[in-house]
Amino acid sequence: MPRVPAHLREHALGMLQGGMRTADVARAIHCNVRTVRSLKQRYRETGRTADHPRSGRPCVTTLAQDRYIRTSHLRDCYRMAATTARVTPGMHNPSMCAQTVRNRLTEAQLGVCGPVVRQVLTRHHQQKRCLWAQTHRRWTRQDWQNVLFTDESLFCLTRGDGWIHVNCRRNEHYTEACTLEGDRFGGGGSVMVWGGVPQRHWTELVVIAGNLNAMRYREDILLPQVVLFLQARTDMTLQHDNTTSHTARSVSYFLQDRNVSVLPWPAKSPDLNPIEHVWDLLDRRVKATAIPPRNVRELAGDLVEEWGNISVLLTLEHVERPCQFAYLEHTYSTSLSVFQ
Repeated sequence: MPRVPAHLREHALGMLQGGMRTADVARAIHCNVRTVRSLKQRYRETGRTADHPRSGRPCVTTLAQDRYIRTSHLRDCYRMAATTARVTPGMHNPSMCAQTVRNRLTEAQLGVCGPVVRQVLTRHHQQKRCLWAQTHRRWTRQDWQNVLFTDESLFCLTRGDGWIHVNCRRNEHYTEACTLEGDRFGGGGSVMVWGGVPQRHWTELVVIAGNLNAMRYREDILLPQVVLFLQARTDMTLQHDNTTSHTARSVSYFLQDRNVSVLPWPAKSPDLNPIEHVWDLLDRRVKATAIPPRNVRELAGDLVEEWGNISVLLTLEHVERPCQFAYLEHTYSTSLSVFQ
């Protein structure tokens, strides 16, 4: 039976001192008669209604063992709690449980989180990235505004929207109201698109049918989109990553023949292309449409439409988005500390 709160104890003691019967008091505060009798006897012996002090459950680890647990997991971040419990016998019990180790780690403010996955970088990659950062560390926002940032992105028709929380009671995890249908690998079809974002006058959004190879990249994207776009703006530079279709010899020769300046991009560089923010905004706007797309054709149409809406909106506002230019300026100017 739950413990009687302190205010009800004082109330029960007042009713007893007022002459009420023990059974009536127990019925009034919704507890057992034995509880009221124990309360009455405790007040008679100690003059108070609070419980006797309790020692609590004895700790199974010593202070030295707590330091050992904390130090072991600080030295090896991937160490499992079960491993530490197996090699650290308890003070009262030779077999310590893993939950005890987790409790000590929580008391030491060592939380649990997933590791951040990063690229495998050789010394050559680090030197190239450091040299690139040194070359562009003094670029101003005006310099970054003269770069045409381009990239491809894949949009799935059905895809999970990150972490989704559901509030449920015990044993209700698998009820229909608490489950969500979804395809693990983004089934239902997908659309790959290409786009470019300078400060203003965005390029058109190109829907790519099938795989993108060097020939299709040259004939379907560079020739009708990039070359015509940069010929009207001779002071701009093209930026694209180091995928095979972008770094092929035929593509490099094609850009040289058209006098297209290309921004060097280090191999395995951190994905700092500001167009990634635009892809995220485009994805959220498509998902927020009143009638969601039901097939690949509708998805492609919604992407093109929302792309135009975003470009017109940002052009009318004439906003220098910090996530595009100031973000690059700050990140690349401070990246030297990472590689040196």
